[in-house]
Amino acid sequence: MPEHSDQTLQRLANLDALAEAGFERYPYQYPVSHSAKAVLEAHRGAAAEQDWPGQLISLAGRLMAIRRMGKVSFGHLQDGSAKIQVYFSRDLTEQYEALKKLDVGDIIGVLGTAFTTKTGEITLKVASWKPLVKSLHPLPDKWHGIKEKEVRYRQRYLDLIQSPAVREVFRTRSKIVSYIRRFLEGEAFLEVETPVIQTIAGGTEARPFQTHHNALSSDFFLRIALELHLKRLLVGGFEKVFEIGRVFRNEGIDHNHNPEFTMLEAYWAYADYAQMAELVERMVSSMVKEFTGGYHINFQGRDIDFNPPFKRIDYTESLRAKAALDFDPLEVERLRLWSDAKHPEFKDVPTYKLLDKLFGVYVEPDLIQPTFVLDFPLAISPLAKKHRGKPGLTERWDFFIAGMEIAPAYSELNDALDQRERFEEQVRRRAAGDAEEPEQDEDFLTALEYGMPPAAGLGFGIDRFTMILTNQESIRDVILFPLLKPRKPGQEEAEEPC
Repeated sequence: MPEHSDQTLQRLANLDALAEAGFERYPYQYPVSHSAKAVLEAHRGAAAEQDWPGQLISLAGRLMAIRRMGKVSFGHLQDGSAKIQVYFSRDLTEQYEALKKLDVGDIIGVLGTAFTTKTGEITLKVASWKPLVKSLHPLPDKWHGIKEKEVRYRQRYLDLIQSPAVREVFRTRSKIVSYIRRFLEGEAFLEVETPVIQTIAGGTEARPFQTHHNALSSDFFLRIALELHLKRLLVGGFEKVFEIGRVFRNEGIDHNHNPEFTMLEAYWAYADYAQMAELVERMVSSMVKEFTGGYHINFQGRDIDFNPPFKRIDYTESLRAKAALDFDPLEVERLRLWSDAKHPEFKDVPTYKLLDKLFGVYVEPDLIQPTFVLDFPLAISPLAKKHRGKPGLTERWDFFIAGMEIAPAYSELNDALDQRERFEEQVRRRAAGDAEEPEQDEDFLTALEYGMPPAAGLGFGIDRFTMILTNQESIRDVILFPLLKPRKPGQEEAEEPC
């Protein structure tokens, strides 16, 4: 057991003193009649020095401050809804002297009536109180700099205690998930659950995390996408399905990448990628309107306009224009020579991934307003249907906001023989050393051979969209417990990418 600090020892002594005064050390419950927010809203706008003695109010929460001034004491109590001032008096409050053994950070229950002070602050006049939990550590005072950021991520509970704005970010995140669920259910989509632990990690190109199941004596992977199992459900007869779930990719960490993140994936039988774009446009614009009252939000100093319809641009034409190419980007050999001369940092990038890299350099940073980028090259779209009118392209779009990819969608490939050929090409690339290429999923191919209806599919990044709607620069600020490098006991906080 680690040695206690002097502050913790003093707090333990205060706990003993409260027990000697007759209080239970760790009570099992406390009857709460109101939230702090409800009390504040019920008396909002009241004049100074008003009193409501007839209604008893019981609150419970964390003591964020206390000022003792002899015969009276003032404090601030914070519950899950708001912070409210509390007033104690030697003449009115039971066990007044025992207040000396309370510490900032303790969780207490209070019973009393509401009044407004001379300055008009709504306050609870406490008749009786009860310590519920003793905090054995003092709360942090200040938050600034990278070290404090790392504490925020490692000890998110402290971040939530100290910052109402942070709590609001995560409330908004929860509302986003709830809204998406309600919206899709209103469109007759069925929510389902598919395996997290899989024999083959497929559905996109990414390195998986590997794990081992002892009873089965077999290695498995954490899923990198939801796609292939959801498509099996289309084969099975479900026509509109979606899942909101965690996916895991063994990749680097930066401001918009975390190895564990939340995806929405939805599949819609008998629809195509154009219909899915219309659905996403309605979902996103209506969500912004619902949450903000309008269609404009500020993200990192930029005005983002969610008025539908959203902009639509062509993948290859936008790359040609932004990179000032005098040839079709689909002429990959010419593109290779051009890139090697202009971008030597991409010389080791396989030719089939070069388009994606160059698009990220030349086009993505300018995609600030909500934009659908249409018709991706076949070489980087192994699960999308070939474009019905443009050779070398697929019916795929990616949805961008603020320079970030938020959602890809396809007219889904349902030709089992074509899909097998594309998977076999991925297997060849994997054998040549590309660890992000998945293994061939024979069970999925068998499912396709039974017949999957024409369909549109969507992947939507919950975390990145939350960043935009809550004006957060880093994905770590919208994930309650982001993945961090393990820290050894006694090790100082290490600066990590944010």
